[in-house]
Amino acid sequence: MAGSTSDRAFLALERELAVFLRRARASSGEMARAVHPELEAAAYGLLVRLEECGPQRATDLAAYFGVGKATMSRQLRALDELGLVTRAPDPADGRASLLSLTEEGRARFTRVRDARRAQYVHRLADWDRTEIAELARLLHQFNARAEDRED
Repeated sequence: MAGSTSDRAFLALERELAVFLRRARASSGEMARAVHPELEAAAYGLLVRLEECGPQRATDLAAYFGVGKATMSRQLRALDELGLVTRAPDPADGRASLLSLTEEGRARFTRVRDARRAQYVHRLADWDRTEIAELARLLHQFNARAEDRED
């Protein structure tokens, strides 16, 4: 009996994560277009990473997102052409460059991120703050374990 209860719990988790991921993909597309009408949904994550972590090498970004160099180069070239990122020489290695958000890129990203956070505040207005904190803690724990398994 315990096995079937556990199985139902994991099936429910799988179902809810699938719904969450489907909505997250759709949301990424909307947010990308809000940053710039020509921005691909996949490139939005690059803006998030650059805003959170600061200047990064293209190889580090490719490794973080689990994509090849060619895919990363194409996405970064598009961001550069849209004026959202800039390249500067890496002081640790003159052969490499560091990518960072331009002022325009940061301003556009911040506007969209703040609007998204306002939506979360609105949607979760009737939640207790401790419930929100617990959800964030559990998602962090889940993501950390998933990253540990990928390495």
